[in-house]
Amino acid sequence: MRAQFVLSETWIGLRRNLTMTIAVITTVAISLALFGGGLLINQQVSQMRTYWDERVSLTIYMCTDKSPSKACEENGAATEEERTSIQQDLEALPEVQNVEYVTAKEAWEDFQDRFANNKALVEAAQEGDIPDNFRVQLADPTQYDKVQKTVEGRPGIDSISDDQQVLEQFFSLLDGLKWAALVVAFVQLAAAALLIGNTIRLSAYSRRRETGIMRLVGASNFYIQLPFLLEGAVAGLVGGIFASGFIVAAKFFLLDKIQAWFNFDITLTAGSVLSVIGVSLILGVLLCTVTSFLTLRRYLRV
Repeated sequence: MRAQFVLSETWIGLRRNLTMTIAVITTVAISLALFGGGLLINQQVSQMRTYWDERVSLTIYMCTDKSPSKACEENGAATEEERTSIQQDLEALPEVQNVEYVTAKEAWEDFQDRFANNKALVEAAQEGDIPDNFRVQLADPTQYDKVQKTVEGRPGIDSISDDQQVLEQFFSLLDGLKWAALVVAFVQLAAAALLIGNTIRLSAYSRRRETGIMRLVGASNFYIQLPFLLEGAVAGLVGGIFASGFIVAAKFFLLDKIQAWFNFDITLTAGSVLSVIGVSLILGVLLCTVTSFLTLRRYLRV
């Protein structure tokens, strides 16, 4: 009867440890997946910022006979002298890298190319709706205000479109999503650390007799703690491997899809994805190992 009782208690302990270990692996996998997703989004946003900062421009639309603005109605369509004066002043600014004059016909053709997938929008517009304009490429994207003030309100100018304002709103949304994902990930990592500590403590308690015997025969503290540390490290590694699958899936089925929607080619390289996976794996192993070590120092009594 005593042997059956011992075997029953041992089996219950093993089942409990296995259940807790699975819970640890699941929690670590979810936490690292969220953390890795946040890192991927962070790298994607950084690449997008670099990409678009190099392409931030001011578009200066000139007055035409159809322009509805008050300034154009008072001064009439832009003259050739006004266009030449504006272009010369823009090219003289050190903040300006390049100035390109686009005729109304070229602007219409460019509009058709950009929105070729949206037939309803192309059909709703007519040639001449988009006036001729200057596309000003900035050497320093942060100086767009200065360039805008230089030509704003001059005769012949209908309106000035600033790419920076649109991009800042877009990047603010992406930054919010990025930080939200990282905050949730850190909360999950904290929960994983608590769960890991509890699992290791239960494991140490269920093996207190074995560890007591090891101490009596002269085993060192590190030798006694090593199996528990390895158990935590393996759980962290397995959780990191599962998280890697989620990270790769997020790259191919989420980020790549978003890029396709916005029609720009800023794809994360394989090196970027592998670096995120590497950081996630190392973090998973360290999290479980360090938590196990701290828990054993506090709760392991032999």
